[in-house]
Amino acid sequence: MNEGVQKNTLYVGGLAEEVNEQILHAAFIPFGDIKDVKTPLDHATQKHRSFGFVTFLEREDAAAAMDNMDGAELYGRVLTVNYALPERIKGGEQGWAAQPIWADADTWFERQQQEQEMQRLQAEQQAAMKEAEELHRKKMAEEREGEKEEPDANDDPMAKAEAEVLKQNGAV
Repeated sequence: MNEGVQKNTLYVGGLAEEVNEQILHAAFIPFGDIKDVKTPLDHATQKHRSFGFVTFLEREDAAAAMDNMDGAELYGRVLTVNYALPERIKGGEQGWAAQPIWADADTWFERQQQEQEMQRLQAEQQAAMKEAEELHRKKMAEEREGEKEEPDANDDPMAKAEAEVLKQNGAV
């Protein structure tokens, strides 16, 4: 048997539109205790995509359900029942195409959220850096402006001497 197969989870294909998780559960419960029933939804229509998954507690129950329900009719549609492929393929011998379409949707969504958060943080950081650079430029410009201004006579001895000479010449 293929090692990539989950022997207690069944893929159930060919579901009629009216079939929901409760109906699927009721159809498979005669074969044993059910751990989980999922019918992945199409995000655009919010309806299941005509397949679902039934996970039994015991492998033997899943095998019995598969033997009895594959080819059976439910709501006028013939079911296809096989062992499900795992949600995450370990090893990679089967490649990405062997995964169910929905298997990576949650991790993809999480990655999208993480990327958006990273982009937001990077944008904030860049804005802060730009602001800091702008402040630094203003400060440097102010310092250069201060150097160009007329020196204060009280600070510069040469300016003091010139002022004294001007006073004396003007006073004479």
